[in-house]
Amino acid sequence: MKKSFITKLVSCALVTTMLAGCGSSAGTAASSKTTSGGTDTAASGDAESITCMIWDRSDAASGTTMEDNPLANWIKEQVLKDCNVNVSYVSVPRSGSDDKLNTMMTGGNAPDVIFTYSQALFGNYTSQGGVADLTDSLAKYGQNITDNIGNIQYMGQYDGKQYAIMKRRGFQIPRHITYVRKDWCDALGMEVPTTKDELIKYLYAVKEKNPGNVANVVPWAMGGTTDTEKFYLNFIGSYVPELSDKDAYVYSENFIVFADGAMDGLKEMNKMYNDGIISQDFAVDTTNDQYKQDVTSGNAGFILDDSTNIFDYIPTLQSTVKGAEFVATNCLTLPDGSYRNPTEPLYGMYIMVPATSQKKTDAVVKYLNWLADPTNAENVEFTPDHQKTADGAPIALTSEEKTAKGYPGTPNDYNIVNQHFKYVDSKEGQVSSWTSTCTWETQDWFNNLYDVCTTAQYLYPTTPKVLDSETQYKSNLESMCISYVYNLISCKPEDFEATQASEYQKLVDAGLEKILEERASYYDTGAVTSAASSAATSN
Repeated sequence: MKKSFITKLVSCALVTTMLAGCGSSAGTAASSKTTSGGTDTAASGDAESITCMIWDRSDAASGTTMEDNPLANWIKEQVLKDCNVNVSYVSVPRSGSDDKLNTMMTGGNAPDVIFTYSQALFGNYTSQGGVADLTDSLAKYGQNITDNIGNIQYMGQYDGKQYAIMKRRGFQIPRHITYVRKDWCDALGMEVPTTKDELIKYLYAVKEKNPGNVANVVPWAMGGTTDTEKFYLNFIGSYVPELSDKDAYVYSENFIVFADGAMDGLKEMNKMYNDGIISQDFAVDTTNDQYKQDVTSGNAGFILDDSTNIFDYIPTLQSTVKGAEFVATNCLTLPDGSYRNPTEPLYGMYIMVPATSQKKTDAVVKYLNWLADPTNAENVEFTPDHQKTADGAPIALTSEEKTAKGYPGTPNDYNIVNQHFKYVDSKEGQVSSWTSTCTWETQDWFNNLYDVCTTAQYLYPTTPKVLDSETQYKSNLESMCISYVYNLISCKPEDFEATQASEYQKLVDAGLEKILEERASYYDTGAVTSAASSAATSN
């Protein structure tokens, strides 16, 4: 690894980018057709060996590890048989995984397969010569990648060469969704809010009347983690009028809180916080433990969260509070009354090979190519024991079933390449997937969730280009921007203007305006328009 890369990387503080992914369970026998070069049998001769990063969420079954469990071992057997590649895993804690990856890269001891959701980190590694060129290996051994998820691979390019294989997401779901206690709406004689004014009216009614008759009512529950903007982003963004293509790129999602109109949203949240609407201790709840407790114990009336995190909360809530019912709703109206529902792009994580593993790119691509095959991906995502619904959707094993079989709690963490299965392309298939395991709600509930997810979907313009200013500053700024918002929400109203000025200056000193200026200049070259068009045609 180049010395300049290591030196510069050490000084770069990276923030973990959240991923929201639901664990599932798989089903049928593995395919044997996903081999290197598209042949049906494993290559002859001595097997090649590679190491692959795997997230550890501390949910491995008792007596197992993420490196050694029935699913990991099944994958190893299949890849050896089909591709003549020996795979072994190196676990990395999911929390702070980018920081850990950064440490391994600077130390020159990273696994042969590494990944991140951070485009800034990808840009840092590529610009400093830290990752291997995959262009030739992809051409030789990546037929499944090209055929099944090739339309998103432009995002993994740098200077015209392929430095990352991009993961293909499944159902195109909004990043964050608003959920309201319908039983509390009923108790208040109110409809589920469908506008922002209705939402705010509902929140104040919850504060005043406490329809759940709970000891500690929290109209709007929030946590305080600084690695995700999920708790506020859509609300503040709803105060930003219709975005031009240029502004959509310049501010993207990370910086939408600095766009025209966003300050009105920040002031509204500050008012609600000081009126006791928003969790009073959210800023110190950095683990989100209190937030989850408020939601699952029945104290919360409204949440804005990662789309499917509610799946973890509702069963506990319903066992605690009879009749409690959170429902998804689109209620964060823009100034003109319409909706903007920021949606995950089709591409996900960047899968890379460290420069120190340049000689192993062929073996790595053979492994990733195996994972790109939909049949293999399904068996990894859902485990080889899965069944299917009548609509063809895989049925996830329950937590109890996974534990009994020795599988980890999140099998999908091994499925790092392709999560696009046929069933996600229809409402019936996607809803049947949800209802097959989420028996705590009705099909009507999930039909509504699907409709909320697919209403007014909005994709921010994208480009594979990582700007010099982003490489230099963005990874620091991501967490600083979240802290900026938290400080403005929780300060005293009379201190808002002074707090905003001082906190914003910190961001300026950290390079915020340099990034915004370079993004504006880069947009003017026309490159973003073409990249965005490519993204639009990747369905």
